[in-house]
Amino acid sequence: MLIIPMLLALGCKKGGSSAPINNDATLSFTVNDKYNGTLSYNSLNNLPEIKLNLSAPVNTSTLASAIKFTGPNGTDVPFSQQIQNSDKTIVIVPKTALSSFTTYTLAISADLKSSTNGRLINPVNISLSIGLDDTDKFPRITDDELLTLVQKQTFKYFWDFGHPSSGLARERNTSGNTVTSGGSGFGIMALVAGINRNFISRADGLARMQKIVAFLKTAERFHGAYPHWLDGNTGKVIPFSTKDNGGDLVETSFLMAGLITARQYFNGTNANETALRNDINTIYNGVEWSWYRKDNGTTLYWHWSPNYNWDINLPIKGWNECLITYVMAASSLTFSIPKSVYDMGWAQNGAMKNGNTYYGVQLPLGTANGGPLFFSHYSFLGINPNGLTDAYTNYETQTKAHTLINYNYCKANPLGNYGYSENCWGLTASDIQGGYTASSPNNDGGTIAPTAALSSMPYTPTESMQAMKYFYYKLGNKTWGEYGFYDAFSLKDQWFATSTLAIDQGPIIVMIENYRTKLIWNLFMSAPEIKSGMRNLGFSSPNL
Repeated sequence: MLIIPMLLALGCKKGGSSAPINNDATLSFTVNDKYNGTLSYNSLNNLPEIKLNLSAPVNTSTLASAIKFTGPNGTDVPFSQQIQNSDKTIVIVPKTALSSFTTYTLAISADLKSSTNGRLINPVNISLSIGLDDTDKFPRITDDELLTLVQKQTFKYFWDFGHPSSGLARERNTSGNTVTSGGSGFGIMALVAGINRNFISRADGLARMQKIVAFLKTAERFHGAYPHWLDGNTGKVIPFSTKDNGGDLVETSFLMAGLITARQYFNGTNANETALRNDINTIYNGVEWSWYRKDNGTTLYWHWSPNYNWDINLPIKGWNECLITYVMAASSLTFSIPKSVYDMGWAQNGAMKNGNTYYGVQLPLGTANGGPLFFSHYSFLGINPNGLTDAYTNYETQTKAHTLINYNYCKANPLGNYGYSENCWGLTASDIQGGYTASSPNNDGGTIAPTAALSSMPYTPTESMQAMKYFYYKLGNKTWGEYGFYDAFSLKDQWFATSTLAIDQGPIIVMIENYRTKLIWNLFMSAPEIKSGMRNLGFSSPNL
């Protein structure tokens, strides 16, 4: 009978009010004096300050076991702590700068006790993602030295990592025996640039070209066209998809453009270079471009399969990366196409025209905002757009406009993607986190691909150089590797690819060389059949 009065007495406070005794504590916190309503904080500086605010004084003897600051793989992060506000606030700061684009965890467990040994009601795990560390990651060199360095490092993809049996370019740095026909065309152009830059000797470059050409002479072809992928040992097709197991005319055109460039470069009168040129002519003349009109139609078709015939049914129509396909077809001495196929198929009688203005720049051809930047790279590794016109546009204007729209879009950053700026720009086809996509202003997931800005060097030298410096000096510890710049990154998601792809590495070397010396442009445009073929399509240029 006396127990109830005793409990009531224990629960009474001075003044006669009644409340339960509670020694427990609750926790709130801020990161750099801000609370965003979540447990995740992104794009932080590398010495963030975390304040833990308790509703009761802390038992300082429990701090060591209750607070854990860890980095990737659970590594401990040394930190300092200060006790303030009558032991109700704990201020935590890392003792050394945290790594950029790395996520850390500050865990406050239930081991934390109040000074009266009450429990912590709401333990938390705070995620801290560090943003850009603006310090230079590599020593500064001259712009000219940086251009050479980027070319030389990227060249290793095609030289050191070239397939040992075929000499062709592997699809990507994890592709094993899978070699790519189109990427190898880019790689052949890169090989010529590498010889010109004295990265390798002419004799070594010739030997590699002899290996490549010998392989191509026996590799599997379909009405003269090579498949997208080949086995680098056997020369047999590796299907790109179920029905894409035959000829790929677009990839073949990239390869032929590279071979014609090499033929023009190896112009010596000795037996080896003479034989190389003859072999290249035989390979090029064996492509049945006109057969890919599908029953003598008015457009070229991308694919043909010995099992599925024309089932993919993909006409090659502009504006995209395939102008070179029509140029190579029109230039053929054996299986040429007439101008009408170019006009009706590729140009669709002018339907590829645009004329609208995006981000202050008028775009002559193509889709809204220009599409991914590889549209202005792949065909123009060999075709010099400067001063080039036909019935539809001025291609110097087109390539520059396309690039500037892409640059201005990233600079304006309408989606608010972290990291986009006048120094960090470039949307094109590349790896993305968990896949691959053709990024553009109309398909922007926050992923930047270095090849986009760097391969635009001839069109936007100032803007492209700004991007190169940013990628190398500011992000280089994350973006720079064995074969030059990795394929892509997302500062928003703190994701950095570790992949390199032939079709992205090749244009970097080639277009930097075209910016510096016009070497590849001059070689390709010097080919007699290219001059004749382009003139027959209605092109006009000082280079024709």
